[in-house]
Amino acid sequence: MAIVKFTFEDKDIQPVTVKDAENGDSILDVAEDNGVHLNHNCGCVCACSTCHVYINEGEDFLAEISDREEDFIDRAINPRLESRLGCQSVLMDTDGDTIIEVEIPDQSQIIGHEH
Repeated sequence: MAIVKFTFEDKDIQPVTVKDAENGDSILDVAEDNGVHLNHNCGCVCACSTCHVYINEGEDFLAEISDREEDFIDRAINPRLESRLGCQSVLMDTDGDTIIEVEIPDQSQIIGHEH
């Protein structure tokens, strides 16, 4: 289990803390299961960049980034060094003390389906 703290570039949205994220869950799974809005268009197959997020803490507890994911991050709006795709950021080797801080970019700038 891990704690995932969601913050938002849109400061009108209150932070959300999830205390029961499990190994094998993606950041996108955790967001969807807890009512956190994160666009995603491709069905979680690493074929777009709509679920782009920033991992501000805890990247060591996520699956390693692939070349394919890096290619799609390059197409995201405002990519940074801490950018990942929510669908590809799978929790691994976490325990009760693990904290992962995720910042969700402004979703109004993303052309995507409402989920």
